[in-house]
Amino acid sequence: MKNLLRFLVVAALLVFVVRAADDVPSAVHGTITKLDSGTKTMVVKTKDGTEHTVHFVDKTAVWGADKTAAGAKDSFKGLSEGSEVVAHYTKKGAVDTATEVDKVGKDGLKSIDGTVTKVGKDGKTVVVKGADGTEQTFEVAGHDTADAAKDIGKGTDKAAKTTVYYTEEGGKKVAHFFEKL
Repeated sequence: MKNLLRFLVVAALLVFVVRAADDVPSAVHGTITKLDSGTKTMVVKTKDGTEHTVHFVDKTAVWGADKTAAGAKDSFKGLSEGSEVVAHYTKKGAVDTATEVDKVGKDGLKSIDGTVTKVGKDGKTVVVKGADGTEQTFEVAGHDTADAAKDIGKGTDKAAKTTVYYTEEGGKKVAHFFEKL
């Protein structure tokens, strides 16, 4: 009986570890080429031509999309085909599930190209030097964004060019996504 109990405990721990490994947050930046409200999916095509199918769930947050477009025939949650987006998702098996989708551009995320010059404690703030030489400080939103900020701030990556996608909230700039150039 003790051996059976030990086996069940070890098996439960292994299942937990495997499930936790699947929940790694990622993000993809591109243009929506297909949007299907029936299956709650969208296909995002990146600059290099790769297509990612991302599934929506009830908890998926959508930022920067035109709320009046939410009821339009060709849109879903205010997004439409041709929209430039950053889709934050977790992977479970072969399924990418969106936790957040940020529209880029008018009424959505703004962007700045530059070089990361400083990453604050625990990656919660980032200073970016723009092409014009000015430095801007961003608060970092979300755990996966903080991890990206820490990665960019390490070693030689600090001199690498990056695009910061951000919003302005309460007079502060909040970084939602970093993309290496």
